[in-house]
Amino acid sequence: MIKISRSAVEQHLNCQRCFYLAYKHKIRPPSLPFTLNSAVDNLCKNEFDHYRAKAEPHPMFIEHKIDAVPFAHEKMDEWRSNFKGIRYVNEDDGYNFGGAVDDIWQKPSGELIVVDVKATSKNVFDWDDTYSKWEYAKGYQRQLEMYQWLLKMNGFEVAKEGYLVYFNGKKNEPMFNQKLEFDLHLVKLECDDGWVENAILAAVKTLNGDMPKPANSCENCNYLKKRWEVSQKDSSKLID
Repeated sequence: MIKISRSAVEQHLNCQRCFYLAYKHKIRPPSLPFTLNSAVDNLCKNEFDHYRAKAEPHPMFIEHKIDAVPFAHEKMDEWRSNFKGIRYVNEDDGYNFGGAVDDIWQKPSGELIVVDVKATSKNVFDWDDTYSKWEYAKGYQRQLEMYQWLLKMNGFEVAKEGYLVYFNGKKNEPMFNQKLEFDLHLVKLECDDGWVENAILAAVKTLNGDMPKPANSCENCNYLKKRWEVSQKDSSKLID
């Protein structure tokens, strides 16, 4: 049984070699924790939990005309835990797939809306004309779609739409006063999770096979390739 995460499948889509090295051999570039982003996530979740306990819509729902309330479920804390998450086990195909969702809202129809919280600091936040065209934005949509698929496989009815709750830090305020202020942007995405299962199976197949070739667009692989080429040239000079 192969245990595989949402982020692992995303990495497999971006570069199969980096995915293989990370999850087959535990070789991956070091990364720094995004502690400020995590703090924003936690504060936002605390707000949602406040309205979840009251079975009332968050004020942003009313402002943006979203007919929903934060979804109340006994496993919500487990689904939001990085060490557990919401999971689906497929015994026939030999995988245990899952990921930690930021939050879930529920429509009056019972359909669930998947939500992900993001934090950034841009002079101008313009999703439609700028950010939606960037590759990372496509990854955010895939993230929502993988969570939608997981909820469906756990027996829930899921809405087509998902939301990114974006907090944009104001960095041009005249005074700091040990207080960071944010603008709130709600990004609605129409999702389609029809690709998810095949992507999971492809990742499992890669782990059971030989090391793949690097992706041409992979920054890590291109860096290592160029470093190796320069190192080889310098080595030949030393030998001469």
